[in-house]
Amino acid sequence: MTRIAIAECKQEVSSFNPASSHFEDFRTACGPELLDYHRGVGEEVGGALSVFDQQSGLEIVPTFGASSNTSGGILTADGFRRLSDAFLNGLTEAGPVDAVYFSLHGAMQAADENDPEGFLLQEARRILGDEIPFVVSLDLHGILTDRMLQHSDAVVVYHTYPHVDFFETGARAARLMTRIVNENAQPVMARVKIPVLARGDEMITETGVVSECIQLAKQIEASPSGLAAAVMWGNPFTDVPELHSSSVVVMDGDQNAAGEHAVDLARRFWAHHEKMQEPLTSLSDSVRLAAEVASGTVIMMDAADATSSGASGDSNAIVCELLRQNYRGRTLAPVVDPAAVRMAFEAGVGATIRTTIGGALDPARYTPVELEAQVRLLSDGRFRSESFGWHWDSGNTAVLESDNYTLIVGARPVSLFDRSWFYANGQDPRRFDLVVVKSPHCEPHMFADWCARLINVDAPGSTSANLRSLGHTVCARPVFPLDEGVEFQPVADIFR
Repeated sequence: MTRIAIAECKQEVSSFNPASSHFEDFRTACGPELLDYHRGVGEEVGGALSVFDQQSGLEIVPTFGASSNTSGGILTADGFRRLSDAFLNGLTEAGPVDAVYFSLHGAMQAADENDPEGFLLQEARRILGDEIPFVVSLDLHGILTDRMLQHSDAVVVYHTYPHVDFFETGARAARLMTRIVNENAQPVMARVKIPVLARGDEMITETGVVSECIQLAKQIEASPSGLAAAVMWGNPFTDVPELHSSSVVVMDGDQNAAGEHAVDLARRFWAHHEKMQEPLTSLSDSVRLAAEVASGTVIMMDAADATSSGASGDSNAIVCELLRQNYRGRTLAPVVDPAAVRMAFEAGVGATIRTTIGGALDPARYTPVELEAQVRLLSDGRFRSESFGWHWDSGNTAVLESDNYTLIVGARPVSLFDRSWFYANGQDPRRFDLVVVKSPHCEPHMFADWCARLINVDAPGSTSANLRSLGHTVCARPVFPLDEGVEFQPVADIFR
């Protein structure tokens, strides 16, 4: 009986979010509980199980799983110690195993560790030895470090953005693992570092220029000796030493082919790098343009405060500009503000309160604005996502109405890449003249396909697509677009 261990640890961090992440921000599960959870949701581990369950002669050994409830700021040193101890203890307690599948993200950062995933893989090797295969699945917004590759046999990366292939990526990783275990595949990896930090519509894998690379990666992966292939453009907001884009190819024993394919992918990615930035509209112009729309819903994309990318979620910048310009359309906006929520709960539904909104977590960027509002709805903040049915929790949540503004106010950040939080709190975006969406991109049917106008706003925030505004101090330079005249000659690093 071949024993395959499963372990999980996922979080995406913005180094520019001043609000730290903590151990309590993670959903954790140990042993059989890890499998029970993932058999009911469409994430990577569930996809891997769908493949492993079809194999005879395999014993699945669940260890420890952790996934952040949403992205956030840098994880505290104590939080990472507790997380890594639980993760590594789970591997120790698993006993002898023949292989390990790791579901990781790639864009974590802790106060005392710039490469948490690399650390976990390195320590897993120390515990389990160098002989057994490690297969790792990653988000294409992950940062692929030397240490991660040195302690892995193969990495498998998402092929879609917006991400819709969580389950499929786990299944791809499991199929790769079975080729190693059952067919004696000999993975060799090639990685090319690309000095680009990419954002914007051209990174949409169905329609953007990056689709050329994605299609080639799929062709490489489908070839007889192909095991995995991808491009990763990292998370520009995780300011760590090895922040960059990458191409990565895994072949069965063919080092030359792996290197050649990785260089080809990298060249194609670089050929389009100047397009890989998001044109943004200033706050003042955004509101002026919104006011010109006579009918239908205007979507104002506030990617600078995207909680799914690591932002704090407490931006009131767009609402303040709407107030300044006396915008009169019915407006729906999300915001994180624990104090305002507490006041709403103390007052109760139907009460009128005077409170400040915004700047609760990132006061250096956002100045609280005072509003008089009626408490329209209160909830415990627990709901399931529209996109994938995941369990989400925004903490106690209040719906406040102030004149023509409807604010959904949560006690803590929650992902906002679909309409779940709006619907869970009784609000239909189609019934408003203007909706603030705190995500860089959503699946088109969420907003883009039906709105009257979509405006990408140049607002302040810790996940701004205006990358030069963030103040990177740690990542390797030069890198586009932070520096001028960046040159690139692709070199494939080989790991086997």
